[in-house]
Amino acid sequence: MEETKKIEWVMPEYNEKERNNDWFWALGVVVVASSVASIIFGSYFFAVFIILSGILIVMFALKKPEMVSYELNEKGLQIKNRLYPYEVIKAFWVQKEKPTLFIKSERLFMPIISMPIETNLADEIKNKMLENKISEEEMKEHVSEKIMEAIGF
Repeated sequence: MEETKKIEWVMPEYNEKERNNDWFWALGVVVVASSVASIIFGSYFFAVFIILSGILIVMFALKKPEMVSYELNEKGLQIKNRLYPYEVIKAFWVQKEKPTLFIKSERLFMPIISMPIETNLADEIKNKMLENKISEEEMKEHVSEKIMEAIGF
């Protein structure tokens, strides 16, 4: 019996953005102004929440993206050590403009998962998904992702 070929690729978990000092200063001004306004209105808990959020945003902005391994094999889609069997994948979409694979799973929280792909693998991935009887359904990145990208994340 012929063994089905697996498709493997490794990509960074997100595209790293260069942020200059102005971006960090703007974030600092927003955090300080918002927390001072919260204190003036007597919402101390919210002020602490804003300050902690600002710290976490800075930590995330400075973090280097991790390299993630992906594999489409005979069992399903494997992302790092997590396997999504073909049975739980309801639909997929391969976007070629900004090479991305979208899958719609049975998960209740975040049912649509997007992952970057290598441009030269787009057709091969599409064929592999169709071969495993996964329906093709047009999907796009969520509006929140576009907003986050616009403000520098």
